[in-house]
Amino acid sequence: MLSLIGIVIVVVGFMARLNPLLVVTVAALVTGVAGGMGPVEVVETFGKAFKENRYVSVVWVVLPVIGLLERAGLQERAKTLIGAIQAATVGRLLLLYFILRQATAALGLTSLGGHAQMVRPLIAPMAEAAAETHYGELADDTRQTIRAHTAAADNIALFFGEDIFIAIASILLIKGFLEQNGIIVEPLQLSVWAIPTAVCALAIHGTRLMLLDRRLARVLSDARPVEAAQ
Repeated sequence: MLSLIGIVIVVVGFMARLNPLLVVTVAALVTGVAGGMGPVEVVETFGKAFKENRYVSVVWVVLPVIGLLERAGLQERAKTLIGAIQAATVGRLLLLYFILRQATAALGLTSLGGHAQMVRPLIAPMAEAAAETHYGELADDTRQTIRAHTAAADNIALFFGEDIFIAIASILLIKGFLEQNGIIVEPLQLSVWAIPTAVCALAIHGTRLMLLDRRLARVLSDARPVEAAQ
C-alpha cells in the first residue's frame, strides 16, 4: 500500500500548482523507494524505460515545425480560407472534423489529429473565423467557448474512435482487465462492439455541435444590435 503514496504526491503537487515535471519525478522516486527499490535502482529503471520508449520523444520534433508555420501565417491563412466559405459555421466545421478524426482513429491513425498539431494551429482559428464571418468581432468569452468545443471534439472523437482499431493500447488494456476478472474475450470482439458506441458518440456530440450553432446565433445576433446602438 505504501507504493500508492506516489498518487498522493501527484495530487497534492498539482493542487499546489508546483512544477509538474518535478512533482511526477518526486512521486516516481518515492514510489520506487516505498516499493523496496534503492535510489540507484530507481534511476536505472528510469533510464531503461526511456531507452525502450525513446521513440515517444520523437513527437516533440514536430513542435518547432508547428511554431515556424504559425509564425509564417498558418493561422491567418486558415482563417482566410474558412472565412470565404459562407456556408461554414462553427458547428458544421467541428462536426466535419469530428467525423474525420473518429474515422482516422478507427484506422489506427491517431497521430493525424491532436491539440498541438491540429486543434490549436488550424481547427480552432478556422472555427473562430467561421463565427466572425457571420457575427463579426467576437468577445473573449465566446472565443474561449469555441476553443473549448474544438478541443472537446478532438478528445471525444479520438476516445470513441480508437477502440475500433484492434491493435490499440486501450483494447489490450480492456482485454487484460477482463481476463483478470475471469472474462475471456478476443480483441476483435471488443473492436466490433466499440462501433455502436462510436456511432452513438457521433450522434450525441453532433447534436451538441448543432445546438452550439443555434446558441451562438441566438447570443451573438442579440448582441450585435446593442453594439450598433452604442
